[in-house]
Amino acid sequence: MTDTIRVLDGPSAWAAIEDLADVLIDCVDRGASVSFMAPLTRDRAEAFWAGVAEGVAAGERILLVAEDKVGALLGTVQLVFAGPENQPHRADVAKMLVRGNARRRGLGARLMRAAEDAARAAGKTLLVLDTVTGGDAERLYARLGWERVGVIPNYALFPDGRPCDTTVFFRTL
Repeated sequence: MTDTIRVLDGPSAWAAIEDLADVLIDCVDRGASVSFMAPLTRDRAEAFWAGVAEGVAAGERILLVAEDKVGALLGTVQLVFAGPENQPHRADVAKMLVRGNARRRGLGARLMRAAEDAARAAGKTLLVLDTVTGGDAERLYARLGWERVGVIPNYALFPDGRPCDTTVFFRTL
């Protein structure tokens, strides 16, 4: 496998903002319900990733990326640690994104396994996430052994404004 997964530190996250924005825009353009409505402008996407880079630098999150053999960014996932003081043992998995032209290569699974490993290394014992019900990501999480909690109807919107249900998962590490 020539694709690699790596953790970005604060300076690396700042340096990757344009590439991360490309991945986010690609996913939103393809209809992914990942907090943004279409059309997602480059300015909005880069502002989002700037906030993520700040969080990485502050130690509030871990940012992982998948890259091809020449360093092109193909996907990403985050572990978000900021939370209530009575939940230091858990993290939220956020923005697991893979470019459309890089799907079906196992990158999503590899990103998730790397996120689980990074969470363990950070002392986390519980991960939670939510995803569009019926989508590819839901099937991926189930296949990886995540436990389905349930479905929240009409929780979010697809980028085109249609409502979508959301499935909540957790994983004990």
